[in-house]
Formats: sequence, C-alpha cells, structure tokens
Amino acid sequence: MQFDTSKTAAYEQLYNGFHWNVPEKYNFGFDVVDKWAADRTKLALLSLSEDGEQAEYMSFFELSRLSDRFANVLVDLGLKKGDRVLIILHSIPQWYVAMIAMFKLGVVPMPGTVLLTAKDISYRVNRAEAVMVITDLDHVARVDEVARECPTLKHKMVVDGKTPGWYAYDAQMAAAKAKLERGVLGEVVTADPLMLYFTSGTTGQPKMVRHSHAYPMGHEVTARYAQSLQPTDLHWTVSETGWAKAAWGKLFGQMIVGAAIVQRKSLGRFNPENTLRALERYGVTTFCAPPTVYRMLIQQDLKAYDFTLRHCMSAGEPMNPEVIKAWREGTGLDIYDFYGQTETVCILSNYPFMPLKYGSVGKPTPGHDVRVVDENGVELAPGDEGHIAMYLGDQRPPGLMMEYWLDDDAMAGSFKGDYYYTGDRAYRDEEGYFWFVGRGDDIIKSSGYRVGPFEVESALQEHPAVAECAVVGAPDPEGVRGMVIKAFVVLVKGYEASEALTKEIQDYVKNTTAPYKYPRLIEYREELPKTISGKILRRELRKQ
Repeated sequence: MQFDTSKTAAYEQLYNGFHWNVPEKYNFGFDVVDKWAADRTKLALLSLSEDGEQAEYMSFFELSRLSDRFANVLVDLGLKKGDRVLIILHSIPQWYVAMIAMFKLGVVPMPGTVLLTAKDISYRVNRAEAVMVITDLDHVARVDEVARECPTLKHKMVVDGKTPGWYAYDAQMAAAKAKLERGVLGEVVTADPLMLYFTSGTTGQPKMVRHSHAYPMGHEVTARYAQSLQPTDLHWTVSETGWAKAAWGKLFGQMIVGAAIVQRKSLGRFNPENTLRALERYGVTTFCAPPTVYRMLIQQDLKAYDFTLRHCMSAGEPMNPEVIKAWREGTGLDIYDFYGQTETVCILSNYPFMPLKYGSVGKPTPGHDVRVVDENGVELAPGDEGHIAMYLGDQRPPGLMMEYWLDDDAMAGSFKGDYYYTGDRAYRDEEGYFWFVGRGDDIIKSSGYRVGPFEVESALQEHPAVAECAVVGAPDPEGVRGMVIKAFVVLVKGYEASEALTKEIQDYVKNTTAPYKYPRLIEYREELPKTISGKILRRELRKQ
C-alpha cells in the first residue's frame, strides 16, 4: 500500500500534541447536557419504533428539564449519593432521563441488558448491594421473582405502566419538583464513582467495572476522532442500552460533541431491511455497528438505498476485510474499525484522515499510550505477537476504569507495573498499525504453531458460502497433533453443507493464508452462540 505521508503526518501531529485536562469537578449532566440545553432547539435524541416508522424527537432542553425532575423523584425516595441502581430498559427516552438524573446526583447507575434473567438480576443487585431497580413491565416478573433474596433492594420503579408494589414513573414525575439544586445530595467531584458495568462474562462470572465521573471525558476522544463526529451529525450506533457500547456510541462522546443520537426500540431479532430504510429515511450521517450486523446488511441490495452516510465504523469484534469490501461496493464507504473494552474508551482506531489498512484496528487514539508487550512489560518489536497493554506511567487516562470493584484477583491480573493489560493479543506492523490476534484464552496451539482465530476467520469469511464463522481449538481426532483448528460455519442462504463444500472451503483457506492455519474440522451450524452483547462465545464452542 502506498502511504499518503501528509495523512500520516496529520495523525502524528494530533497524537503527539494531545494532553488531558481533567478538572477536579466535572458532572456530565450539568456540564454537558445542561450546557447544550441553552439552545432550546438543539436536537439530542431521535427515538425510533421497532420498525422505524414512528419517530420521537427530544431536544437537549427537554432532556435537561426531565432529568432534573427525575433527579428530584430519586431525592424524594431517599436515595443517597453513591447508591447503586440497576436500570434495565429498552432504547427509549426514559433511559436517558434516568441515567442523566443519576449522574447529576452522584447516584451510580448499573445498566443491564433487557436479556437479563431473574438469576442475572439477583446476582447484580446482591453483588453491588443495589437499592433500586428501574425497568419496564416486561421485566417486572423477573425482578419480583428474586426480590425477596435481595436484602438491599428497597425501591422498584416501572416506566411504562402500573403494577402493585412498584412506583409508577409517570405518577412520580408528575408529583416531583421541576427545578434541581446542584449538590442536593452532596458535591460530586470527578474522582467519584459514576457508573458500574458488568462485563459480558465470556470467561466466567461478570466482573464489576467501576468508572469515575472522568469517564465521559475519555469518550470525547472516541467521538471526535474514532467516530469523526461534528455537532451537525445524526449518529446511530447499533447497541442495546445494557452494553458498554451504548456509553461509547449513544451517550457520552456524542453529547459532548453535540451530535444528535438515533436510538431504536428493538424487541425481536435484528431486521436488516428496517435498519437500511431508517438509515435512508432519517438522513443518518454516521453509523456504527458490530461485525455481526454488517454481515447481515451486506446480504441486502445496498445500492437500492439513497444514503446520506459519510462515515461508517465498527467495534466489538475485529472486522473481517471481506465485509469491509462488500460494504464499500454497496455504499462507496469504508468501515473504520476501532477497539476498546468495557474497562476503557476507544484506545485503538482507524481514522478518516489516515491511510486505512483492511483488517487492522488502527493506531492508538490521542491520550492513550498503547503498546504490544510481553508478560514482563517489555515492548516487543514490530511483527512480534504479544499483549495489548496501555502504559500508565505518565498519566492515567480518564477513560480507564477506576477498578474491578471488590475483585483483587482481577485487579492483580490486569494491572502490572506501569501497565494495564487488556487480556487481548496483537502485533504491531512497521507503520505502527495494530493487528488483533485474539483473546489470550482463544489462541490455538497446534503442531507447535500458535494460531489466532481472527486470521483464519477472515480467510473463511472471504469464501462466498460463508455468512458467519468462529474458529476454536479442538482435540485432534487422530490423536497426533494434540489440538487442531476447528471452524463452526453458518452458510449463506442457498448453500448446503457437504463434503465437497468442506473440501472447497479448506482449500480456499490454505491458499489464502498459511497452509497450517486451515481448519481440519468444519461443523455447520444454523447460528453461533453469542454473549448478550453480540460477541461470539468461543468458550461454548470449545466445550462442544
């Protein structure tokens, strides 16, 4: 690839000239939402129905007033600064009202996916000693099923109706004062806890990730640079409210920049046609979705739509180059992959002002010193695979979590010396681009080779018969190699599993990547197991 040196220089100038400025006192609700509310006409939210046919518009001014009122509801109920509240809501305006109200007070929300079971709810409430649950009628029975085993749970509120034993959102809002006094529950400072996220649990019980009030500042980098947002943008990140990606793509950075946010209430399976129609109908300008969504979208006739999109992104899992090529053929736009975790903001990204390498997760974002290191924190040479780690010796970035709350073992495993270890592996090329290899526990060791699943999956994804795939290590049936590479494949509609197709796919991978990386075993599936955040559960496939 020929590099545009002017673009490379622009990145170096931006990265080297960036410095964090974290004040002692910062409150996202007052210092961002209320600031934009001074312009009573500025759009904050565009909330869509599931089919995308109905739309509700909400300005920053309305959001500011409603969040003040709901904050007074919580004060009247007796909540205190630092209290934890589990919030389980679909993508509806009340989620924003409640979240921003809690930020203003210093009450700590714990966003949960709408897929949480009664057992999941019990675990989260008890683990964090939460005092309140805010949810909808769909989840009332799940909460009531376990409420008696949650001794700290004092308050239950339903936002979309009435039910015995629960506070009704509408009635409480009608009775509350409209004006909120800043600091009514005590002064909130930047170092105070802002929110708790539970990790998706790909490797065991979810851990509690605690972020401070500085966390939104870190997402300004996500929005301005990785997402390239401007105040005139209408941005849509496909994400449910319980995932950390909601904080990444439909809350903090977007509102800091002043971009309007699209959200859609989604109750069933993802509908690619409805999504494409909504992108066209409402004039969405920037779009972010996980690879799973893009794989479904490229199965449609993309050229049949008249989009106003200018920038497209992906995060959550590595983006296969073949998907990017198909999207570009249909829309004329590339997909810019970026990387981070529930524990961080965006720390690696591709940028529209920098040459794009398909398959790479790009370079460090401003304010983040990301390196590839070994177990002892020694930085590795270009091309050598190691741990993705963030150097903290100069200044701790505001977007990095405060801690794994109440989990000393997890803290010791992630914070070593001057580094935060992400648990993911990658290598860096000569131009400084990072290439994701996989989770540390996903690496396959076969016949003396170390193989990352992503490279094999990318090769598989290029075959026209493969709609989706996942690669894991499996015991060698012949008992010779110890472990072999096994692929689980979901076929494109119109293809049928056969020995001939298996041989064809295996030969294709042999010719696309190193011969030792081809899957000796292929199993065809209707669908792949995923976490509640849409990531493929390779540990489940390994068990099977």
